[in-house]
Amino acid sequence: MTLTVTRVTHACVLLDFAGRRLLTDPWFSERRGYYRGEPLAFPPDGLPELAGVLVSHGHYDHFDLAAFAAYPDRSVPFVVKRGLAAQVRAAGFANVTEVDPWERADLGGLRVTAAPARHSVPEVSFVIEGAGQAVFFGGDTLRIAELDEVAARFPRIARPAFNRQVVMTAEQAAGLAGMLRARVAVPIHYAYTAGPLRDRLLLKYNGTPERFAAALHSTAPATQARILQPGQPLTVNGASAPLPGSQRR
Repeated sequence: MTLTVTRVTHACVLLDFAGRRLLTDPWFSERRGYYRGEPLAFPPDGLPELAGVLVSHGHYDHFDLAAFAAYPDRSVPFVVKRGLAAQVRAAGFANVTEVDPWERADLGGLRVTAAPARHSVPEVSFVIEGAGQAVFFGGDTLRIAELDEVAARFPRIARPAFNRQVVMTAEQAAGLAGMLRARVAVPIHYAYTAGPLRDRLLLKYNGTPERFAAALHSTAPATQARILQPGQPLTVNGASAPLPGSQRR
């Protein structure tokens, strides 16, 4: 069975488990201080049919409900960090499940397990299993010791995502990919910009996907780094692939 990973932008990723598709951390618009820094692969009304939407935390660039409201199927199920369901329902999507770490939900035959995370607001990461594959999505989390349990609970992992120093560095993301023993790691959340002044003075971002790939080659040579442009699909056959998150610092 195959898994296809397609970056939409930032931490918004389309995961296709043999035709059952999940969208992570939807972000489709921009506003002052929040710029993608890269193209948008699909608008919300251009997305394929979704089996569900995963939301790791409530920051606008991961939880863009106003723009996602253009998605035509209001019955699409959401799995979100506990405390966010009321906002999802207020946006017109009634089918929503809240989770905390190690709680599970089923989305069209895909098993979604919330995992620990730490950010500047309450957050979870996710492990998604289906079609013989397991994917770790790290959202915006820091590298925390609690994530070591993910590898113990899910020995077959394929990873799309880590992220700033309210998130991970490129080197920490590479280390986590190695700890998870992923076959493939896809960096995300690295092109976002708050504008030149805020980037330089406040966020102090300097991570790149190339830096992540170099760190991964050094620390976890058995894991392959794949840098994807928005809209560029990656198909993984018969194993796991992680999404490391933002390589910001």
